[in-house]
Amino acid sequence: MKIATYNINGINGRLDILLRWLEEAAPDIVCLQELKAPHEKFPRKALEKAGYGAVWRGQKSWNGVAILARDREPVETRRALPGDVADDQSRYIEAAVNGVIIGCLYLPNGNPAPGSKFDYKLRWFNRLHTHAKGLLDLEIPVALIGDFNVMPTDLDVYKPERWRDDALFRPEVRSAYAAMLDQGWTDAVRELYPDESVYTFWKYWRNAFERDAGLRIDHFLLSPQLASGLKAVGVDRWVRALPKTSDHAPVWIELE
Repeated sequence: MKIATYNINGINGRLDILLRWLEEAAPDIVCLQELKAPHEKFPRKALEKAGYGAVWRGQKSWNGVAILARDREPVETRRALPGDVADDQSRYIEAAVNGVIIGCLYLPNGNPAPGSKFDYKLRWFNRLHTHAKGLLDLEIPVALIGDFNVMPTDLDVYKPERWRDDALFRPEVRSAYAAMLDQGWTDAVRELYPDESVYTFWKYWRNAFERDAGLRIDHFLLSPQLASGLKAVGVDRWVRALPKTSDHAPVWIELE
């Protein structure tokens, strides 16, 4: 089983890129973030034509998450992260696909920090901790996947000293991510590449991609029932090199 995550940064404006990647990479399951489209504007028919069923939660101009499944329909199990009924930001969706629970998430950026946006990020992370613990307690195959907006260690950023005060790299955020691992989740990329810099995001400016001045902020957290079958990890950097592409590259794992 090949599972991927891709912050598309505008699904309708980059639909051709998404469809090309789906055809070439042929992932079985895909988590998408930053749809930046209202629910009714999701390109369901184009994706169905490409062979993918989908569940999604759109939001006009911002956010938006979706789960795609090749040759099948995902069975939606949750449309929002529990813990705050007043939170209307489209940042989490969950579905069962081929015996696996997939949680697709787009964790808040949190900048500027400190401030109200950073406080929201930490609250959201706390809610994720609680929900993640409940999923682990089920003792079933689960993957929490997406743009976490967290660089867990110095190895995950090209110039750590330049990012110390950024909301993606502050100690509170890295500690929150480490607490997820302490629950029993496995960071798939770091499991197979414990000592290498593997980047998934490059800013548009100052030739960041050409200089490989990147960050790793797109993650796969696997429950023990899935982590034991992890056999490969990759980043489709060629998609990031395309014209008018997202600032993220698709990231994928393969499981037995």
